[in-house]
Amino acid sequence: MSKVYVSVGTNIDREHNVHAALQRLAEEFGVLEQSQTYETVAVGFAGEPFYNLVVAFDSEQDPQQIARILRQIEDEHGRQRSGGKFSDRTLDLDLLLYDDLVLNSPDLTLPRPEIETYAFVLRPLAEMAGDFKHPLTGRSFADMWNDFDSAAQSMWPVDI
Repeated sequence: MSKVYVSVGTNIDREHNVHAALQRLAEEFGVLEQSQTYETVAVGFAGEPFYNLVVAFDSEQDPQQIARILRQIEDEHGRQRSGGKFSDRTLDLDLLLYDDLVLNSPDLTLPRPEIETYAFVLRPLAEMAGDFKHPLTGRSFADMWNDFDSAAQSMWPVDI
């Protein structure tokens, strides 16, 4: 069994899409652990605020299978891919970590580079796996979050 961490984000019908995503993820992967949900401003474009969180689960599936299922769940929830990287999203599911696997393939990079770039990924990940070490840097996610300059990326916890 491998420990898997996935980020969940949406800025369209946010509460509905978070709940729907959690339900589908549980159907596919079983028991989920989840971080607090955070509301964040859109990064990289002028859009509605996002809800972001991280979930974790154990899986025997390989990372490519998991990534395919995540993409299928996004598609089921009306994800439009024509808007580019920085655009409104009904649902954005990104495989962040698969144990401590380092992978660089054309369709999947692990650990996901956004862990080090975006507060809305790192903060909930540090909340869930603070003692876990980044497979490339060797630093704990808690230490990475403590050193992260989050002033430029506004986010706050929300109850949904």
